[in-house]
Amino acid sequence: MKRTVWSMIAGSILLSAFTAQPVFAQVQGGDLLNEAPLTKVPAEMTFEEYRDMNRRLTIGLALAAIPVPGMIHFYADEKKTGWLVLGTAAVGLTSILAGAAIADEGDFPDSDFDVLVLNPDDKDKERRFEKIPVQITDTETTYQLQEIHREVSGAGIALVALGAAILIGDIAFDLIHGIKIIEEKRDRVRFKYGKTLGISIEPDFDLGMNSAGLQLSFNL
Repeated sequence: MKRTVWSMIAGSILLSAFTAQPVFAQVQGGDLLNEAPLTKVPAEMTFEEYRDMNRRLTIGLALAAIPVPGMIHFYADEKKTGWLVLGTAAVGLTSILAGAAIADEGDFPDSDFDVLVLNPDDKDKERRFEKIPVQITDTETTYQLQEIHREVSGAGIALVALGAAILIGDIAFDLIHGIKIIEEKRDRVRFKYGKTLGISIEPDFDLGMNSAGLQLSFNL
């Protein structure tokens, strides 16, 4: 029984890891630093906007491989959401562990056959086998032993399944929503200051030189 429950827990963790596996594979061929070239920065641009403009998805995706939910939101400077994601993951893990603890308290089911009990004084090591007759003669009976496992508590299984669903959904939210936030922040800053890039033509008068003309300027 204990092996069954822990197999379910291991399965949920592996499934969570496979959620991030394809993403991590995309990072291996990229430069994790990938610094932007040093260029002139608009005077009105704040440091936070500069950081938002230069956030790299490769770094965010690499952080997805770290088994700590919320890392992408922390990188996106969304600390409140990051802590919320991390807290939700803790709830899911707690639910899995609580379900496993409850499931281990199940009893052995009744049997219509004689039962062989091993280690009856130790609940954790106790094992039971049904003695199923396979051959009966006038002098002896041959039995086949079939192990009986403890019944799983319905509440325990429900808690394990609920916890696994919460954990997997939480990791998926951190990945998908975190990437969306990074892209939106970059697009917002680039759109804001991209509108200032252009060409303007203004009249130029010099009364002292009795001249007039047009001034072509680039707004960078």
